[in-house]
Amino acid sequence: MRWIAPLLLSLATTAQAAPQPFTGADYSGRYTCQGVDDHEGPYTGTVTLTLVREQSSGRHGAYRFELEVPGYGRYPGQAASDGAHMAIHFALTDPSTQDYGTGIATFRKTRGGLWQFSKWYYEPEFKGGNFGRETCTQQK
Repeated sequence: MRWIAPLLLSLATTAQAAPQPFTGADYSGRYTCQGVDDHEGPYTGTVTLTLVREQSSGRHGAYRFELEVPGYGRYPGQAASDGAHMAIHFALTDPSTQDYGTGIATFRKTRGGLWQFSKWYYEPEFKGGNFGRETCTQQK
């Protein structure tokens, strides 16, 4: 039983350790997007990603996310990155449409040195369930 106190102290110290400085890529910026929604068809939009540095640690980034689609509206949300992969949650500002979902994106650099991501998303409630894809390229 003497080992319990040192173990608890070790666990408490680990849980209270300061977060690591953010070392991941910063994907912040405005992106021009083209997508295809299974129910709505082709669309264009603009995504804004903003790094929340105080909630980011090591290779993991925390982001504010917002997609704007002309004719549909604003989809604010949040995102979490792990290296070149990002999980994204978004929801149309009009909750009556049940137009919300979760996506997964992969980032890469274009030949011109700009960030680009490809995202697949799933919307469990929108029109009985929905999915789609979009490709977004960072604006200069």
